[in-house]
Amino acid sequence: MTNPVHVLGGAQTDFARNWSKEGLGLVDMIAETVPAALADARVDDHEVGVVHVSNLAGELFAGQAQLGGMVVAAVPGLDGVPSTRHEAACASGSTAVLAACADIESGRYDVALVVGVELMRNVSAQTAAEYLGTAAWAGREALDVKYPWPALFADIAQEYDRRYGLDHAHLGRFAEIAFDNGSRNGLAQTRDWEFPAGSFDENDEVNPIVEGMLRKTDCGRITDGGAAVLLAGPKFAQAWARRTGADLDQEATIAGFGHRTATLLLADKLAQSADRDHLFPHLRGAVEDAYRRAGIAGVDDLDVAEIHDCFTINGLVTLEHIGLAEPGKGGEVVMDGSIERGGRLPVNPSGGLMSHGHPVGATGVRMVLDSARQVTGRAGDHQVDNARRALTVNIGGSFTTVVSTVVTRGTR
Repeated sequence: MTNPVHVLGGAQTDFARNWSKEGLGLVDMIAETVPAALADARVDDHEVGVVHVSNLAGELFAGQAQLGGMVVAAVPGLDGVPSTRHEAACASGSTAVLAACADIESGRYDVALVVGVELMRNVSAQTAAEYLGTAAWAGREALDVKYPWPALFADIAQEYDRRYGLDHAHLGRFAEIAFDNGSRNGLAQTRDWEFPAGSFDENDEVNPIVEGMLRKTDCGRITDGGAAVLLAGPKFAQAWARRTGADLDQEATIAGFGHRTATLLLADKLAQSADRDHLFPHLRGAVEDAYRRAGIAGVDDLDVAEIHDCFTINGLVTLEHIGLAEPGKGGEVVMDGSIERGGRLPVNPSGGLMSHGHPVGATGVRMVLDSARQVTGRAGDHQVDNARRALTVNIGGSFTTVVSTVVTRGTR
């Protein structure tokens, strides 16, 4: 990063809530999330120079576009502040974060608000699946299937199995770790869920097949929710620290990033990587870009990671692309305890998308917020001991848009 971008604070909603059942919608979600983030960051609304909003499908789920104006409707003190909406499927939140970082690094603005929201539980599961399927290539893939994304990620699992061999026990254990982590997170969607014996096994009664090799507990849930963070450049952060008594060496900074986009069709991406080491070389490249920009050598310099696990196969593949395991060996680090809370690299102590929840537009923002809390020791019951450096990996579509950030305590 050219200049440090400080994470001053943020907030998220309870991902277990069903907002439409409460008679509430997107404006209510924003009206709760943004003031809470401002309060946590100890920033007044009049100090915000620019707003970046992330959302995948407000037009489909809520019949609502122009979410920048909705932020002002929810928080009138932001009237007149420039706002831009970002959409990159499930990576929408991270692209909004990167745009805010670019605004700050350019010197155009000193303080940026990033807010991600998604309302998805106001429609049936089938309708939600169809709306989410618009992030694939309409009319070209996931044809004649009930649930587009389970089908596409089942294709990834099939290709992984063809190249390396895939044991479902590795996927089941990944899910079991995720749900155990989420049980410690008071904002996680599944924190109170209970799982009968066989829930993570190839048990057709309690863990039926959804598509291909993927079973019920291999698949993430439809989630409502919002998340917001306040980002600032060095000049404002230094004045903020003097005003609040904060020590910037103990606060969070976005130290590096990677962002790459591949072609849309999953089949084309897999064909392109047929002779490569990794299934998705552009994801490996984005992670390496983040490491390089943050000035670290690689995965062994990390203390914690928040990765994109909308499906267990996605999580397994990502473990290999961040360098924690060689291609085809991701299952080994799942089974040997490496990704557990006391392991070599605790992964998704929040519960990740699998357990914490996946309100699509909010996910990338939530990852940065959770990472900032981890490196500053403010993650509560899911805190990783002595965490100082965190990685996020956020993925849109079938690994089409990939974004990675390194969040550190202080500027080093």
